[in-house]
Amino acid sequence: MEAPLIREAHLLEQGIQALRDLLGQEWQVTQRPNKTKVFDASLEVKAEGDSVLTQMLVEATQAVAPRFVMDQLVPKAQLLREVHHYTNLLVIAPWISSQARELLRQNGIAYLDLTGNVDIRVPRPAIIIHTVGAQKAPRSAPREASRTTLAGVKAGRLVRLLADVPPPHRATDLHRTSTLSLPYVSRLLDTLEDQLLIRREGRIITDVDWAQLLRARARETSLLSHGSYRGFLAPNGVPALLQQIAQLPKAYDGGLAAIDGLSVTGSYAAQRFVQIAVGGQLMLYVASWLNVDDAADELGLLPVAEGADVLLLNEPDSFVRRRSEFVDGVQYVAPSQAALDCLAGPGRMPAEGEALLDFMEAYPDEWRASENDVWARPVQH
Repeated sequence: MEAPLIREAHLLEQGIQALRDLLGQEWQVTQRPNKTKVFDASLEVKAEGDSVLTQMLVEATQAVAPRFVMDQLVPKAQLLREVHHYTNLLVIAPWISSQARELLRQNGIAYLDLTGNVDIRVPRPAIIIHTVGAQKAPRSAPREASRTTLAGVKAGRLVRLLADVPPPHRATDLHRTSTLSLPYVSRLLDTLEDQLLIRREGRIITDVDWAQLLRARARETSLLSHGSYRGFLAPNGVPALLQQIAQLPKAYDGGLAAIDGLSVTGSYAAQRFVQIAVGGQLMLYVASWLNVDDAADELGLLPVAEGADVLLLNEPDSFVRRRSEFVDGVQYVAPSQAALDCLAGPGRMPAEGEALLDFMEAYPDEWRASENDVWARPVQH
């Protein structure tokens, strides 16, 4: 029981010192006796030589989940404002996610994490500090031992199901459709609920914030991770290559690349629905039952170290092709997969992903599963 207290004390010490460094030598940050024990520390902050001060009550915590913000921190902040208008709540943590930071800002709660994400706004005396630190959790950031993250292939399956199929859902339905283990599905759903990405009534998922879910998944992955792709040059250009793909055999045949083993993703998949730029690299998922070199040879692609206009990506999981669609004889991944890949891609691709999300929010019937879709699993109440 002693170890967590030592870690919390060290976190508090580092956070207070970081606050002093941000304010500079002309400000005084004094730690007062913490009589109530409801908060982890009580600070008085004032400019040197000035009688006006503000009190900050500190909540030092190892992790700041969005649900923790709404269920625990917001009620505390509201109570503080009712009791004393000039008392402020300051959250100190090793790292705070972008979603949690946004919720803290919306509710007027100051925060400081040890990577440099800081937002402190005090009207009297006037203090405004806003800095940006790590956008992804550092490896040193503590995680709950049992917490399942949105990283990895298995999480990608569940994210696609939750995004594509409107609720309601049960964990057992998701388990059967995804073929993931029920304990894993249950653990990941707990994580998503903590992050306010899903809402449940009892055991039934009643609401999914699918746009934020796709963004959260993209932050935990990288489309072009090391060793996951190869770069090529299409001698006759990308449009001619797409026409060539449309003429490929319909099934795998003695080393030939089958049309349903190649799936367009990234910019070209997004441009079916939105267009903020023209062209870009053509990215093709290559099914696990196809050899990348054989596919490249069949398409007449030339391997290059730089300046590739075609990327062949090793398919991480067959689910990336679920709900894909053929257009003019070429297979394109579903909009949700295209959005995920763009958001997790380099260069201008995240902007294309955001534009595609805007389209998806405006026209949900264009891409979400219907009642007759094989992914749609009715929930028995």
